[in-house]
Amino acid sequence: MHCKNKPIQTTKRTVLQVGLALSLLPFGQAALAVSAGQPAPTIALQTLDGKPIGSADLKNKWVVLEWTNPGCPFVQKHYQAGNMQATQAAVLKAGFTWVQINSTNPGHQDYKAPNDMAAWNSQMKAQVSLATLDPNGVTGKAFGAKTTPQMVIINPQGTVVYNGAIDSIRSASQADISKATNYVLKAVTEIKAGKPVSEPETTPYGCSIKY
Repeated sequence: MHCKNKPIQTTKRTVLQVGLALSLLPFGQAALAVSAGQPAPTIALQTLDGKPIGSADLKNKWVVLEWTNPGCPFVQKHYQAGNMQATQAAVLKAGFTWVQINSTNPGHQDYKAPNDMAAWNSQMKAQVSLATLDPNGVTGKAFGAKTTPQMVIINPQGTVVYNGAIDSIRSASQADISKATNYVLKAVTEIKAGKPVSEPETTPYGCSIKY
């Protein structure tokens, strides 16, 4: 019996599924340019109104860095469900500074100009201390940031104490949020209790940063 090969039909849904699958490809721990326990690299960012933000502005503070891209389904998962904003609010209440970073290259279709980024943050009701852009990718690359979202926590001495994912379930489904361990909240709770961060490095997941 002879079988004929059927042509593969590519649909938008297939492309999306492939894209999400590629986004979930793991980045091993060795891929993290800055491991927990190492000094944080120099930070050079700009706020949405054009003000420069550097390491000196964050000195002697507990700081959370959040890499974001509003066009990424994994970012949308956490913002549309309100999970990112709830995490931000809890971290701010704990006395930390939250710095949102968009390292998307201005030439990429996902890039949002400062006004558009501000409008999106307003729509999402983001609870951040600073919303910043990293258009040349200098800060993102210095930290070895790979995905959106990706989270880094820095102590007042300028040492990285956490680098990795926001939570433990690598998916773009909002239904998984309640079942996941929120690594950022867990780390902040341990820090406030005077304990070391028990999981200082995890593998980040999400969309690749569009450097």
